[in-house]
Amino acid sequence: MRAHYLQHVPFEELGSIAPWLKGAGYEITNTRFFESAALPDIQAVDLLVIMGGPMSVNDENEFPWLVPEKRFIREVINSGKPVLGICLGAQLIASAMGAVIYRNPVTEIGWFPIHGISSNDASLFNFPPSEKVFHWHGETFDLPTGATRLAGSDGCENQAFQLGKSVIGLQFHLETTPESAREIVSNCYDNPAPSKYILTKEEILSARPEQYKSINQLMGNVLSFLVRNEA
Repeated sequence: MRAHYLQHVPFEELGSIAPWLKGAGYEITNTRFFESAALPDIQAVDLLVIMGGPMSVNDENEFPWLVPEKRFIREVINSGKPVLGICLGAQLIASAMGAVIYRNPVTEIGWFPIHGISSNDASLFNFPPSEKVFHWHGETFDLPTGATRLAGSDGCENQAFQLGKSVIGLQFHLETTPESAREIVSNCYDNPAPSKYILTKEEILSARPEQYKSINQLMGNVLSFLVRNEA
């Protein structure tokens, strides 16, 4: 089995997803758009993971590879293969499937709770009623046609969605590790104005090991759900 991930900047890697994939027996390959926009044959990919990044999905003039990337994502989704999008990755899924991406009313940076929307539908992933997760985004999206909202928060209505049985978009980061948190703080924290939804560097990096363990376990649950019919 082959898991392919799309990476937009050097400092947003797989985090806790990498050991999960290795433990599940996946070969891991990638497209690093900051090096090359070469994309694989869709038929050779069993799972697609789309990572985050500081750019907007609307920045096609500045980052022309966004156009073929969205086309590739749409083709993978239409093929029925499992797809996971994280932050920018979720926005790329939404955009590729015809939804609009725009500024969120607030910027969310740091650890804030999301609230799962309970469902008795076994085909939908169920998030916990409340989970404090790692956020780093200023934009949001409308849900693609046919998608189901899985989670929201006080600061952002559409925090997670599912499209069909095997596509999930997460506005937040469950893959974050202490190392990846330090990387994104080092590369992206530009001393924003204080806000209810923006933590200081010190607050972000003071998260306890149990917080990382909890979100990483939830990330594993999401992945297990997506590939449940692939083995």
